[in-house]
Amino acid sequence: METYPYSRHSFRMTSKTLMEIYELLYEAFGAQHWWPGETPFEIITGAILTQNTSWANVERAIANLKSAGRLSPEALHHIEPARLAELIRPAGYYNIKAKRLRSFLGWLFDNYAGNPANLESVGTAQLRQELLAIKGVGPETADSILLYALNRCIFVVDAYTARIAVRHGLIDPDADYEQLRELFESNLAPDRQLFNEYHALLVRTGKEFCKPKARCPGCPLEELPHTVEIEYD
Repeated sequence: METYPYSRHSFRMTSKTLMEIYELLYEAFGAQHWWPGETPFEIITGAILTQNTSWANVERAIANLKSAGRLSPEALHHIEPARLAELIRPAGYYNIKAKRLRSFLGWLFDNYAGNPANLESVGTAQLRQELLAIKGVGPETADSILLYALNRCIFVVDAYTARIAVRHGLIDPDADYEQLRELFESNLAPDRQLFNEYHALLVRTGKEFCKPKARCPGCPLEELPHTVEIEYD
């Protein structure tokens, strides 16, 4: 489809539009089976380690933790910082991420006896604020933990989500994280499985087609109104 210059008022956002996007992506790609992990704590660890790196690198770091018998809250809470950094080295920024894991664990042990199961009784809004107060845990990481590890109905957004939403006229380019999250949560049914699958499908689309320099031919959303007049990071 021929593209056209972006306008703030090009489209009127509706839940129908968002569901059309979801259905096109699901038809093209199928279920994405997110988030890989055998336990909630493994998923939480992966959410922290995946910051600024590929999932393949995170998998190697998690494999190291498993091989060393350290992939549990208790084991990681008592590990030497240098040893933790060594084990997660494949994930990159390993010293920084070791500190972030330790900050999360400090919060978990100080407030919830080191047991992720104790988080089940905490309301989502309160839990999100507590996660965001942990050094090194930003909105995307907090929401990934909430959705994928703790089964809370919250929509995770990221750079891929923003890029696709802007190019398809769903939101202004200067929208922040919370505005983007609200866009999806206020226009979709509060369905945890839908939120899970939708985010995963947007990530795949962003990686394969809607890159900073768009590759529109073959994209499942190619026939929808969109613009690539600007390279959107």
